[in-house]
Formats: sequence, C-alpha cells, structure tokens
Amino acid sequence: MALMTVIEAVRSTLDEALAEDDRVFILGEDVEAGGVFRATEGLKARYGERIIDSPLSESSIIGVSIGAAHYGLRPIAEIQFADFIHAGFDQLCSEASRWSYRTRGDAWLPMVVRTPWGGGVHGGQHHSQSIEAFYSHMPGIKVVAPAFPADYRSLLKAAIADPNPVLFLEHKRTYRLIRQEMDGAPAETRIGRARITRRGNDLTIFAYGLMLHESLVAAETLSGEGIEATVVDLLTLNPIDHETILEAAKATGKVLIVHEDVLTGGLGGEIAAIIAEHAFEYLDAPIRRVAGPDIPAMPFHHAMEDFFMPNRDKIATAARELAAY
Repeated sequence: MALMTVIEAVRSTLDEALAEDDRVFILGEDVEAGGVFRATEGLKARYGERIIDSPLSESSIIGVSIGAAHYGLRPIAEIQFADFIHAGFDQLCSEASRWSYRTRGDAWLPMVVRTPWGGGVHGGQHHSQSIEAFYSHMPGIKVVAPAFPADYRSLLKAAIADPNPVLFLEHKRTYRLIRQEMDGAPAETRIGRARITRRGNDLTIFAYGLMLHESLVAAETLSGEGIEATVVDLLTLNPIDHETILEAAKATGKVLIVHEDVLTGGLGGEIAAIIAEHAFEYLDAPIRRVAGPDIPAMPFHHAMEDFFMPNRDKIATAARELAAY
C-alpha cells in the first residue's frame, strides 16, 4: 500500500494510458518538460513524439484534438490553467460538443481536455477561475471534477476510454495537498455517478473538488457539536447524478450546496432546482448555498482571497444555521 498524491495519480494514469494504447497522445503547452504542475513529468522520455508541445494557442490545442479524435486517435489535451480555456470555447462548445449529434451518432469524438482549476494558491485573477458552470451547460461535453486520488485515477481512465469529449477538472490546490492510501488498482468510479462519502441525519452537504474536502472537515467539526451531516461528492458535473442527489436530499430534508464558483449562475442553482422540482415535499428548510461572492475575479492578496474562498468555517456556520431551522 502506497500513499499517493493527486498529481501522482494523474501522472501514473497518463503513463498507463500511453503504455496500453498507441492511439493515446498528449499535447499542450510545455508538456514535454512536465508542465507547470509536473503532471506529465518523465513521459516525453518514455513516449517520445506522442508527447507534443503546442503553441500558446488554446483554440489550436482543442482544434487539433478534435481533428485527431475524428481520425481515430485519442488525444489528451492539457490547458495550462483553466482560465485560458475560454480562447478555445468555440472549438469545444460549438464543434466538439455537437460532433456526435450533428452526425446522428455515426461519428464519435474520444478526446479529453485536462485543466487545473480553482483558487487557494494566490494565483490572482488569471490563474484562479472556476469554469465548470460554463461547460456543464453544454450537452455533449462530460465534465468531471474528482476530489480524491483514487477517483482521479479511475475517472481519468474512464474519460480516456469514453467516446465523447470529456473536460477533466483538476483542482490545483489539491495536487499535493490531498493524499490517499492506494492498494493496487482503485475501485471503478463511473462518469455520471455521485457518491455519498459521509452519512448523517441532520442535513446534507453537496460539494466537489477542493470544497468536498472542506465540507468533510466541517462535517467532523459539526459532529462534535451533535450535528450529523451527510456529505455528497458530486464527482461528475455533467451529466449530474439526479438519483443520488435526490436520495441524499430526501433523507435529511435540509440541503446545503457548496462550490467555489461565484454564487449567481453557479452549479449550485442547478442542484437546487433539481431538488426543488423533484423533492420539494421532503424539505424542512430552504435550500442554502455557500459560494464565492459575485465579483469578476479572485483577488491576489491573501486576505482578499480568503474573503472570496468558501472554507470549512463558512460551511460549518451555514450548516449550523440550517440545522437549527
């Protein structure tokens, strides 16, 4: 049994995918040298021309991936920071997402776009964005946001094998912060399924990525106060797991949704709508959200970044208020 970080889970999965399938290749800015976060470190030496440095052009990275996937390859594109992916928005949302639909299912597009997202690393306004709501809005693109190394491994494998485009979000704050004991191959985690990671009777917290870890810490604090929370790791943001969401919401009747993205238009609104539409009669209190404030970008200064970021204390405070309702 070995202790594995998130970045090690990503790197080892990429290594395995390249070794197992000659159609797999990686392209992106500086990936030959390992990338900014060293996710592809050492792969160039082993796989040569299948690790390709690209120009500083996100639209071309995604465009080349679309073309390669169309001709039978399985590209894994790395966007250096999620903030830069918007330059390829049209390629991803107008072309990749609609490829199978426009061909009436005659053609598939097996491509993965990996990108580090989120704040908490003093990255400022150009290196801290949460982009999931934009792309989860697009049918035809699967959006995955794991929290634990084992899920990074199993979901990245699933994404590479998927015949559809997958946006694979890797929270940069978790890369070396989160570790997990790994014993052999992890259990299979399917795209499109959430997981109840902790059970309690007083309220349900929904989260993903870094906020899943903050929610679990908050839940342990609350437990010491006699408040027991269920915590649900959403894992996949598109397609979202209605069944697990509704099961967990109905079980406690009180719902708290946590995400790092800004409040307005964030994924929390969609989860709240699902619950309000299909489980309203089970609710004992209004649905609550803890999210980033509606400001254009995350500040650089550490005090202002702390003001922006949801955290375990903010989650616990909202949970106490909800439990007392």
